[in-house]
Amino acid sequence: MDNEKISQLCAEVKAELENNILPFWMTKMIDRERGGFYGRITGNDVLEASASKGAILNARILWTFSAAYRLLGKEEYLETATRAKRYLIDHFYDAEFGGIYWELDCEGKPLDTKKQIYAIGFAIYGLSEYVRATGDAEALDYAKRLFEVIEKYSFDADKNGYLEALTRDWHPIEDMRLSDKDENEKKTMNTHLHILEPYTNLYRVWKDEYLKKQIRNLVNLFLDKILDADTYHLNLFFEDDWTNKYQIVSYGHDIEASWLIHEAALVLGDKDLLEKVEPAIIKIAAAADEGLNPDGSMIYENFVSKGKVDRELHWWVQAENVVGHLNLYQHFADQSALEKALRCWNFIKNHLVDREHGEWHWSLYADGTVNTKDDKAGFWKCPYHNGRMCMETLERFCKA
Repeated sequence: MDNEKISQLCAEVKAELENNILPFWMTKMIDRERGGFYGRITGNDVLEASASKGAILNARILWTFSAAYRLLGKEEYLETATRAKRYLIDHFYDAEFGGIYWELDCEGKPLDTKKQIYAIGFAIYGLSEYVRATGDAEALDYAKRLFEVIEKYSFDADKNGYLEALTRDWHPIEDMRLSDKDENEKKTMNTHLHILEPYTNLYRVWKDEYLKKQIRNLVNLFLDKILDADTYHLNLFFEDDWTNKYQIVSYGHDIEASWLIHEAALVLGDKDLLEKVEPAIIKIAAAADEGLNPDGSMIYENFVSKGKVDRELHWWVQAENVVGHLNLYQHFADQSALEKALRCWNFIKNHLVDREHGEWHWSLYADGTVNTKDDKAGFWKCPYHNGRMCMETLERFCKA
């Protein structure tokens, strides 16, 4: 029965990737006039050609199409990945001070020059995946440069961990928030997760000993500092000494972290680290399941100290919900986890995929209506979470 279910899942996610997600970005988001990619398509599917271009969007497009080319070998995926690589290096990279600009205007000129470490992490993620797909020396060179500036300017050798953001020339910055939804703190779970993720990918193509040491350190930071030892949820916002001032549960980040932390330990091939990681990630995933609905979907957040639960069903949370549970099934033979993944995939197919205009909607509100207020494609709405869900499924279970 499992083989039949997985075979069907493989066929469905491959079709979703090749017939919906990737074509949307290739046909609707390539900016042939100014270069790179457009900055926004609204939730009502209106292209805003003059929208600014975000580093996160470009880096995630680079990762997605590099991974798609690596797995599926289609030349049009390589062309799209190469366009993203070229634009990242030629426009987003700061040739004077190093690092990546946060935001460009629609013409490709710097609009916000701050150095958000999260964005630099995603640039490494995209570039290292391009290296995995092509062996390209230029992409590896830039990925190494970005690793070096994170370590030089963001790593806190005294109290451990990474600072959120700095000015263009690497000085302290007052507003370190990733977005206006975040708390203004020096260290966050989210940025650490998205440094761990690219560092792991970079290690696949560059077996550097210091990089290996920092990946191991990041894994231990998650288990020793970021993880709440009582609840097994991840705490989100910290002062520089790792004091946590908030009680906020992000179910999507819990389930995403469960498999990304595991992936890091697996890629390092560190037996001792895996023995520490694996019992913890099972508990982190179980804690995330507190956010599951009976239909398989996962709610967004619980701001515990305010008694406020956000039951919105975001596209990225559902995508990570599927991958996190497939990881438990693959590595721990957890049958119930497979069923949770399949239930969530059915929810995605029935409610989040936009069969008329392509891609996925940003979210469903708690009452079940589609959110068209937030972007279909934009600064934060990229092909990475849903594309990766499809490709993680294919790579784990569908190699034949």
